[in-house]
Amino acid sequence: MNNIKKAMQHLKKSAAELEKRAPISFDQFLKMVTAKPDAVLRNIFQIFYDMVKTYVEEEMDEYPDDPESINYVKYDCTRLFIEGSDHPFFADRLFANRLINHVKALQHGAQQNKIYIFDGPHGSGKSTFLNNLLRKFEEYTNTEKGMRYEVVWRINQDIIDRKTGDETISILERLVQLQESQTDQQFKAIQNKTSHFNSGYIEVSCPCHDHPILMVPKSSRRAFLDELFGNEEFKRQLFTAKEYEWVFKDIPCTICSSIYEALLSELKDPEKVFSMIYARPYGFNRRLGKGISVFNPGDRPMKQIVFTNAIMQKQINRLFKDSNQVKYVFSRYSNTNNGIYALMDIKSHNIERLIELHNIISEGVHKVEDVEENINSLFLALMNPEDKKNIQDIQSFSDRIIYINIPYVMDINTEVEIYRNIFGKHIDESFLPRVLHNFARVIISSRMDIKSKALLEWIGDPDKYKLYCDKYLQLLKMEIYTGYIPDWLIEEDRKRLTAKRRRKIIAESKSEGAKGISGRDSIKIFNEFFSIYDKQNKPIDMLMLCKFFNARKNLKESIPDGFLDSLLHMYDYTVLQEVKESLYYYNEEQISKEIQNYIFAVNFEPGTVETCHFTGDLLDISIDFFEGFEKRILGSKSDKIRFLTLRQETQKEYTSKTLTQEIMISGLKLAETKLFNNLHERYVYNLKEKVLGPFLENENFRLAIKTYHTEEFKTHDKKIKNDITFMINNLVSKYHYTPNRAQAVCIYVVDNDLAKQFSLKNL
Repeated sequence: MNNIKKAMQHLKKSAAELEKRAPISFDQFLKMVTAKPDAVLRNIFQIFYDMVKTYVEEEMDEYPDDPESINYVKYDCTRLFIEGSDHPFFADRLFANRLINHVKALQHGAQQNKIYIFDGPHGSGKSTFLNNLLRKFEEYTNTEKGMRYEVVWRINQDIIDRKTGDETISILERLVQLQESQTDQQFKAIQNKTSHFNSGYIEVSCPCHDHPILMVPKSSRRAFLDELFGNEEFKRQLFTAKEYEWVFKDIPCTICSSIYEALLSELKDPEKVFSMIYARPYGFNRRLGKGISVFNPGDRPMKQIVFTNAIMQKQINRLFKDSNQVKYVFSRYSNTNNGIYALMDIKSHNIERLIELHNIISEGVHKVEDVEENINSLFLALMNPEDKKNIQDIQSFSDRIIYINIPYVMDINTEVEIYRNIFGKHIDESFLPRVLHNFARVIISSRMDIKSKALLEWIGDPDKYKLYCDKYLQLLKMEIYTGYIPDWLIEEDRKRLTAKRRRKIIAESKSEGAKGISGRDSIKIFNEFFSIYDKQNKPIDMLMLCKFFNARKNLKESIPDGFLDSLLHMYDYTVLQEVKESLYYYNEEQISKEIQNYIFAVNFEPGTVETCHFTGDLLDISIDFFEGFEKRILGSKSDKIRFLTLRQETQKEYTSKTLTQEIMISGLKLAETKLFNNLHERYVYNLKEKVLGPFLENENFRLAIKTYHTEEFKTHDKKIKNDITFMINNLVSKYHYTPNRAQAVCIYVVDNDLAKQFSLKNL
């Protein structure tokens, strides 16, 4: 019994929620308008914008201080397309930016009277995208935050009866007689079209879902709102902002206009007329076609074009004693007025529907018999590339169509998120760092154009980045698509990456993603790959990845020539640098002293003894002193001419700029100058390049790595143990490896002799 009581209490709460959505008087509605004007005075385009803004979180721009920023922001669309969805849609950064830019334009009314067609190849997730978008829109509009109001008339019969002086039989009695004489089917029609019969009044819902503020006559609306808002700050925005133009421009439907005029004619008092106007929440329901209508290509067109309600029409006629004052007729488009009308794929019957929308989208008006019906809806459609031919002949329609591309995913991080969503987030544990993302890079490379005019114009010769990139610069473009500008770009190219160039690169994405490995196929390929290599009891590395794709001819043909080799080369070089960086622990104080001593010493001839002004060290300046330092900067294989050139350039830079400008004028310390920093960078670079040398020659080094965190590890030399522990800890703290994967990547570097490989190439 206790459980039953709790269950009934839950139903009681639900009923209370319904009570909150009951109609309110026009006076109460105006109080809401003045209290929350930006929330109440919204049309479909503003509500759609607010919905997207509510569910999409804008994350920080990675380069906020960059004067060449293009506001290519990372948007988190999880709540919009993924949260609570049986079939999540993953919006990559490129598509998210395109979508948000169009939605922002909607807010300001700049893109009304348009149809938005989302076009993309099969398997790009168009249907999933639209279904999730509409589901969230329906959810949002049925919350208090997303609520929008529509007009419902409650016409007081007693007032009308008193004005007309009809004492023989009341309108209410006549309507009762009429209702009793109708069939069950007619009663269903009444309920369907919202005629509501109540004691004391007739309730007539606006079939076009008009906003209540439109009931104020257009000629009086500006003055009315001027008085309503007084000197409030919102009034300035209301009267000047583009997004509120509709408040002054739009007119109510012919049914509401006719009822208003008929009542005013009878009552001669606008206040009495407005006492019969109520506002109620506009409840969106896709399944019932209320506010949201979605048509599939196979859905046959309705035979009935014009709708009416005979019972309601008779009620209205008897009420006003005139069958011509109010014509209760409307079209099927009224269901989605101030709502969303969507077409799933422009083919079959949806081609006809799109053609029918031509005049509605162009003029915002639809003819219903001899009555004009205003339609202000958000029109959406999906299209496959091959279906564009179906609308090519409608030339006058072309300027009303806005295409928004939904290609295959072009963002590495989003592609990886798809794998995690389908196969579980635990898959990361099976890969060495970067390998999972490199799998995504291989897939995305098949979707990209080989030649990039924008990149070649910017970079010039791709060979200068052969350590990090492929010959087509696809790896570079992938980084830019994710919003990341690689650190390995030389300073000159980084400076040349202007906003204009960056926009050109991003713009190239519009022509990509329509070919290559589809979203569905990439999931199948990953499943096959993961099933094979996850069972080998060791982390999946790059050699496994390359072996998988090289062994499958059909896949390899989809991947640009040489891409796998470049990807492996980039990966090897990157992890080698990470291991070197993690093993490097030279004394920074000692390095600083050596550089300052060298800068001081170049101002003296060999064979002299001087005390350095910067470090206080007594220096025995000789050729050996100079060359000992210069070998650490230039490498031991450099010749004496290069040594001498470095010495002369350093002395010239010191006397012409460092001493006279930076130290004497700007007051910098030597260790803060440009000359010092350049030498320090070259010094450290060469030290790191050589850091692995002694260890690679020691057979115990690899064995010690393999036995790390075991009892056998304790048997190794103390220095080796300390070095390996230091290296593993740095890989964990600096590069976010786990201890096990840090150990595995060290073994990968040693087993593949990467230090020797890159050294032999003189890279």
